[in-house]
Amino acid sequence: MSPEAEIALSSNSWAFVEAKKLVDRYGKGAPEKGYVLFETGYGPSGLPHIGTFGEVARTTMVRHAFSILSDIPTRLIAFSDDMDGLRKVPDNVPNQELLQANLYKPLTQVPDPFGTHNSFGEHNNARLQAFLNQFGFEYEFKSSTECYKSGMFDESLLLVLKNYDAIINVILPTLGAERTATYSPFLPICPRTDVVLQEPIIARDVAAGTVTYKDPETGEDVTVPVTGGHCKLQWKVDWAMRWHALDVDYEMAGKDLIDSVTLSSKIVRILGKRPPEGFNYELFLDQEGKKISKSKGNGITIEDWLKYASPESLSLYMYQSPKKAKRLHFDVIPKAVDEYFTFLAKYPEQEPKQQYANPVWHIHGGHPPSEGLPITFGILLNLATVVNAHEPSVLWGFISRYAKGATPETNPELDKLVGYAIAYYHDFVKPSKRYRLPSDKERKALEELVVLLKKLPEGAEAADIQNQVFQVGNDNEFDNLRDWFQALYEILLGQTQGPRMGSFIALYGVPETIRLIERVLAGEDLAGQSAA
Repeated sequence: MSPEAEIALSSNSWAFVEAKKLVDRYGKGAPEKGYVLFETGYGPSGLPHIGTFGEVARTTMVRHAFSILSDIPTRLIAFSDDMDGLRKVPDNVPNQELLQANLYKPLTQVPDPFGTHNSFGEHNNARLQAFLNQFGFEYEFKSSTECYKSGMFDESLLLVLKNYDAIINVILPTLGAERTATYSPFLPICPRTDVVLQEPIIARDVAAGTVTYKDPETGEDVTVPVTGGHCKLQWKVDWAMRWHALDVDYEMAGKDLIDSVTLSSKIVRILGKRPPEGFNYELFLDQEGKKISKSKGNGITIEDWLKYASPESLSLYMYQSPKKAKRLHFDVIPKAVDEYFTFLAKYPEQEPKQQYANPVWHIHGGHPPSEGLPITFGILLNLATVVNAHEPSVLWGFISRYAKGATPETNPELDKLVGYAIAYYHDFVKPSKRYRLPSDKERKALEELVVLLKKLPEGAEAADIQNQVFQVGNDNEFDNLRDWFQALYEILLGQTQGPRMGSFIALYGVPETIRLIERVLAGEDLAGQSAA
């Protein structure tokens, strides 16, 4: 083992902890197929959401960590369950009547409500691949429909038929009485209607590779092969069959699928193979604490996040605390952006073991960029608030004065951040701004702050400015200095939280800050109305 691998092996990063499972699995050498196979799953019954991205991003991080610990080649398959029947119409797509008329058909046989592809499944598959490509993931896409119809799954499907009774005995104890009476692992695709049928299997022929069911409309007995796409499997059995057919070594899943992982693991053992390694991550929650859903569209989309922040900040959010339930709403974006650049700034000074635990190592595949930022995203947002910025050039006027030599050309990452800050300010900060006038005590403190700011030398450092702000708070006997800072935020910025004032004033400018405070002291309402 290389020195690099030995250091990484001692890392407590969750990605390396997961990768060690595969090192133990194949400690004696590569599997017979010659590579370790990672898989992620996507159900294209709705548009891809950030949870889908998260699974691919996290699996990619484990895959890269494994590549440091082992020289066994790896592959990653992004698998789409597009042969599933459409069970309900998503809330967030057009032409819902069209989908309603095609319920229960495989997703690749449901017309595309967007009118851009041959089917709803193909449309959603294309959306999935587009954002995976946008993030530069290295993966191979596989469609359930193609795997079933091409014969790739035939051998494993016949094994399921052969082991029908053993598989049934695993599944039935987990079902209610009504479901137990009709359950079958095989779901025939009706030759008349193309609907995925949930009908009892009344006969099966292992030698011929067929099952027989009674047509629910005609009452006739219908016999179909289990191969070639004439049937699909109930999804827990389907998952196990796929692990067997593709020989999957690693797949993670949401906490809500723990029981399903247990059942599918038992079934894949019946089929003769070892279940993949993996772990169960916690689910993302919407603003109200509810699980985000593809069909409801109640979470942030990939496009939403990328309008307001960098791809790297999204990857950081996915890396952090994967076993902790987290709210996924727009208000988490600014913090994620600033935390990313904080981790990036720390990276060059860290020892190798610390670097392996630094999220940016995992986000950038071991090669984080070196560009840092002279100011934070939070401060940019507050600057945009004060100047009501519409154009990047407005913010750059302040930035270039604060950070000598900084330009959009020399600091492209900062320039992107400026654009994100303006978009976020106009969509989220501006509509919720609520300025207030100062109390008598706060007015006196603001007057004293103006006096101290005027005494500062030109080009005063942010730390010196911060000391002056602190001094005013202490001199005016604010029991809790947080109350003083919150007053500054509410009076000057129209919000309850804000930046480190010294850094903000240094960026905005001491003279500009003095004028802003003097406007308040003159009775002007910064929201645009004169105060009485």
